[in-house]
Amino acid sequence: MLLSLTHYYQKEIQAMAHRNTIFHSMLNFIPRHQFSALENQHGTGRKSRKFSRWNQFAHLMFMQLTGRKSLRDGIQSMNSRIKDLYHIGAQPVSRSTFADANNSRPASFYEALFERVYQRCRLISPKHKFKFKNKLYSLDASTIDLSLGAFPWASFRRTKSAVRIHTLLDHSGYLPAFVSITDGKTHETKVLKSLNLPKGSIVVEDRAYTNYQWFNNLQQNGIFFVTRQKKNAVYRVTERRRVNKSQGLSSDQTIVLTGTKGLLCPQPLRRIGYRDPVTKIHYVFLTNNFKLSAKTIADIYKERWQIEIFFRWIKQNLRIKAFIGNSRNAVMTQIYVALIAYLLLCMFKFMSKVSASLQNLIRVVQLNLFRTCSLEELFEPPPKDSNKTIINKQLQLAFF
Repeated sequence: MLLSLTHYYQKEIQAMAHRNTIFHSMLNFIPRHQFSALENQHGTGRKSRKFSRWNQFAHLMFMQLTGRKSLRDGIQSMNSRIKDLYHIGAQPVSRSTFADANNSRPASFYEALFERVYQRCRLISPKHKFKFKNKLYSLDASTIDLSLGAFPWASFRRTKSAVRIHTLLDHSGYLPAFVSITDGKTHETKVLKSLNLPKGSIVVEDRAYTNYQWFNNLQQNGIFFVTRQKKNAVYRVTERRRVNKSQGLSSDQTIVLTGTKGLLCPQPLRRIGYRDPVTKIHYVFLTNNFKLSAKTIADIYKERWQIEIFFRWIKQNLRIKAFIGNSRNAVMTQIYVALIAYLLLCMFKFMSKVSASLQNLIRVVQLNLFRTCSLEELFEPPPKDSNKTIINKQLQLAFF
């Protein structure tokens, strides 16, 4: 299935090389029949004849990929491309109509669309860098500060509001596999019940997600975890294993939690001590995986830094810190469309032969969104003799 899907996308990219714009090619990664099926599931009654859901999505995606700073800026910029709108199945819209759609059309549609795009993207994503075959995920949350006056529904503290993006990052391609958007007050552990991890997978989290009952549930469901041990953890060592101190390891033990916390997680756990050779910081990890080497467990937790890179990237390159609507529905819609844009960029990168980073990719795409060519052509170096050709033509003109 993976080979057939890869072959299909390669044919699509080749076929679209001289017929479609870059923007059109990216939108084509979302099958319209699947889009329509989701639209029927998350509808609000009678469909709008003047401003379709696809038209709304195209406008939102355009604003994400081009970094429009305001609703007025986005609408005016999009409406100036009337011919290009026709080719992507969209049409001009007024600011009031667009704003009403963002406030009233359920954001759950874009949440479902995000999940559908991720499922397609993960089939063509590269594997994670480790030798083991288990799926690897990182779990973390990032907070976006908001104005209390403009976003009262997201009250966080006395003087400000905030939304929190809880994310499960798939290390195969560094893709967001699960996203939950809450107000800033919602604690990280509140979203644990919503996760549906495949059996045999490994999930990495920091100490904020320490929940011994959840650790026990993961153990019973055949799922591994790697986290840092809390300083106030009470435990008893039942076994000690030799470690290679040249690798930075200081201990590898089997422990049993004691006290009231031990009742929530009665299974033995593995405790690993490790000192980072660069920062000299000493870490203590807890895991229920006894098969992987102690150094691999330490490297797995170090790989968790990728989710921090992911949060930094979307905040710097996508529109999720300034919003074109103030309602909860409009904010969630904009964030989910931003994450869909991230997935589409990843799909474009995975399916093309371009070796550029995702950072360089979005910069080039922003400047050439409506150019009719393939993604590979955007990164092709100019001919070596192009300057000479121009000079020769200028010289020829000078003699006439």
